[in-house]
Amino acid sequence: MTRILALDWGDKRVGVAFSEGFFASPHSVIRRGSNLETYAKIEALVAETGAELLVMGLPLSFNPDEPLGFQAKRVLKHRDALAERLAIPIEMVDETYTTVDAEAYLRQAGKKGKIPIDAAAAAVILQHYLDEG
Repeated sequence: MTRILALDWGDKRVGVAFSEGFFASPHSVIRRGSNLETYAKIEALVAETGAELLVMGLPLSFNPDEPLGFQAKRVLKHRDALAERLAIPIEMVDETYTTVDAEAYLRQAGKKGKIPIDAAAAAVILQHYLDEG
């Protein structure tokens, strides 16, 4: 089975999820520092988990004429910077509604407040990838 890390990139935090099978699990949350510090933390997680693939959420806009809004373009810049540092492929996944889905899951599972929403959103992104792959 392929070991996969997923990221839900935010302004202050990066949610992280992990899978080495058919199911995604919330892993951790990276508090954003400088871009270089954040990239180094992601590099360390890739090494620690033995990840063979990185999946990142892409926040597409609801405007069909311009699906890549400001947030999406910023995430793509981070993807490009990580691609220069990592020796594993990076896949992008539409992250529309993932935070809403993660909140609903945490509420239903009785885990709201026990699992960070950022990590849960990353798990939703990764599960979407696994289900479509």
